[in-house]
Amino acid sequence: MLSTKSRAPHLPSGGAERWRRLASLYSSSVGRKYVMALSGLAIIGFVVVHLVGTLKIFLGPESTNEYGEALRNLAEHLVPRGHLLWIFRIGLIAAFGVHIHAAFSLDQRNRRANATVRASQSEHLAATYASRTMLWSGLIVGLFIVFHIADLTWGTTNPNFVHGDAYNNQIASFQSPWISAVYLLGVAALTIHLFHGLWSLTQSLGGAMPFLDVAGRRRLAAAIAIAIGVGYASIPLAVLTGFLDYQ
Repeated sequence: MLSTKSRAPHLPSGGAERWRRLASLYSSSVGRKYVMALSGLAIIGFVVVHLVGTLKIFLGPESTNEYGEALRNLAEHLVPRGHLLWIFRIGLIAAFGVHIHAAFSLDQRNRRANATVRASQSEHLAATYASRTMLWSGLIVGLFIVFHIADLTWGTTNPNFVHGDAYNNQIASFQSPWISAVYLLGVAALTIHLFHGLWSLTQSLGGAMPFLDVAGRRRLAAAIAIAIGVGYASIPLAVLTGFLDYQ
């Protein structure tokens, strides 16, 4: 007589189950909003830190080039020179990728929902304007980052590019009116995107900011976004006006 062995049902491994749950969470509107918020915070953090380093150009070539060298030598005793910086760059591009994908997918869902159920017409128009502005400004900023890396990291668009000379590489690039125009366009898109992103964030954190009313939070978002935009725009404008020159 043959004996039969009962088989336990196949259960997904812990890792596979976690990935399935993450995929399920991301497929929901709530999950994509979380992804947008987290990736947005990462991008804002990078933008602020990068601005602080970039403004060193006003301190002269020594401070600027030391900053660039410090970035290339991040964790130099643990990983090869420049590798960790490229990991950060790839992570930033990935953050933009998921940020834009989540934004597009949420916009499509909102459009389908608004086709059947709408609040007041003014609220709908305001939400549509904000979402459209966020989408297009986000795309422009993403493309600008790729251009920025090609220009000041690879020297693709800079005929006078010298590896390691971060100060004069910026001078050479921004003395070209079309490169400065592209840069200023990217900064304008970044400012608009930051304003809407920070405004949404302050709305979500309204309960934690009882000292500010709705108008106050809007002004705060605008002030931060404009300050960052002015900081970045000051560099090409300083070069174009001759305030900054080769040293």
